[in-house]
Amino acid sequence: MDLNVLYFAHVRSIVGKSQESLTVPCSATVGTAVAAVVERYPPLATLMASIRIAVNGEFVDLDHVLTAGDELVLIPPVAGGSATPRVALTAEPLDAQRRRALEALVMTDRDGALVHFVGAVRDHARGRSVTRLFYEAYESMAQKQLEAIVDEVEAAFPDSRMAVQHRTGMLSVGDVAVIVVAAAPHRAEAFGACRMLIDRLKQDVPIWKREIGPDGEEWVSDRP
Repeated sequence: MDLNVLYFAHVRSIVGKSQESLTVPCSATVGTAVAAVVERYPPLATLMASIRIAVNGEFVDLDHVLTAGDELVLIPPVAGGSATPRVALTAEPLDAQRRRALEALVMTDRDGALVHFVGAVRDHARGRSVTRLFYEAYESMAQKQLEAIVDEVEAAFPDSRMAVQHRTGMLSVGDVAVIVVAAAPHRAEAFGACRMLIDRLKQDVPIWKREIGPDGEEWVSDRP
């Protein structure tokens, strides 16, 4: 079936056109169609962490099922806003594209240092094998706590600017569980702000993890 795909602003600059027809299998999802567009225009991959998708004038998720003749739009960040929040809990993968998007949010021309901490799922803990981790959060409180900690760190390092995103749900070995990004004019402030934020996150944010492995499952109190 055929879709009408529209491109605007940043996306149009990469694609080089304002619209085109895209053929996808019947009952394809938005995720399938978007993957086809990115395959056709590989430079779009660097923008996808900040792109939202609309179908027939409504924002939709990647599992939305398309029908013939649908109008699909890749929505870049609008003026005055960003589709990638600086502070968030998310069930979406924290991949390299997401990290680059966060770095772009905090880095300015005055900054000479950019530091990021990436916490990933390892295959062992406390002498036991680990195959998966499940993260559960008291999301409304965790979001407020993360925002408060970012404010606290930026006050402690006045020239710094921070971003942090943490995964929820089931993760496999190698998946990224948390990204912290710090930008500042000098490396000492950037390193200090990054470390302070991840340490405070471990102490005060209501996020729990359940380790899963060959020996069974267990809730544990430490963080990635």
